[in-house]
Amino acid sequence: MSKKRFAPKVKIKKGDTVIVIAGKDKGAEGEVLQVIAEKNRVVVSGINIVKKHNKPTAETPGGINEIPAPIHVSNLMLKDPKSGNPTKVGRKLVDGKLQRYSKLSGEILK
Repeated sequence: MSKKRFAPKVKIKKGDTVIVIAGKDKGAEGEVLQVIAEKNRVVVSGINIVKKHNKPTAETPGGINEIPAPIHVSNLMLKDPKSGNPTKVGRKLVDGKLQRYSKLSGEILK
């Protein structure tokens, strides 16, 4: 009997501005392009750049392209909209809806 593994809720969403807190790009910030919740990974613009070798096809020429690779969620923190520092994310009920908020400043996130 195999166990089903459920991915924990990722608190970072597409379009958020995040700051890298660990790894080779520590201190850098960028916008979230894609969230891969099943693997707890996020693709961030300008972060974790890798070289991808592409074979030429009839439509596209070949070459070496630099693309952002996924980075684990634990290495990222959301950027606080007020102070610009890394912050944790909380959820609270506002007008009957669950809203994300910055635990550092208490401000509601978009």
